[in-house]
Amino acid sequence: MSSVYDAGVLIAADRNDRQVWADHRVRLEGGIVPITTAPVIAQASRSSRQAQLRRFLRGCQVMAFSAEQSHEVGALLAKTRTTAVIDAHVVAVASGTGSVVVTSDPEDLEALAQHARPRVTVISF
Repeated sequence: MSSVYDAGVLIAADRNDRQVWADHRVRLEGGIVPITTAPVIAQASRSSRQAQLRRFLRGCQVMAFSAEQSHEVGALLAKTRTTAVIDAHVVAVASGTGSVVVTSDPEDLEALAQHARPRVTVISF
């Protein structure tokens, strides 16, 4: 099953977290290309000198925030009475691709995931 990475995963990869890199490698060796989103990259990227982050992203498919997704993201935010647009977008992408969300903070994403259709599983690293 494919995975959608949130910003916590990218930040951990940039800090050379061995577990994140090992999990990422297992996915790639299994023929699974992890997904992240352009807004998530914007949340994690701070400098052109983040070589580890850029190397990690070479193994990921990056999805844009499309106009069509705007309404789905807004509906998720309304259902959960939250305002975390990037988190809601991660859940919407996971729902649309049949993926799980990989995060360092499952609590924030779980409420959104419960309201996604189809429902999304959130796992922590």
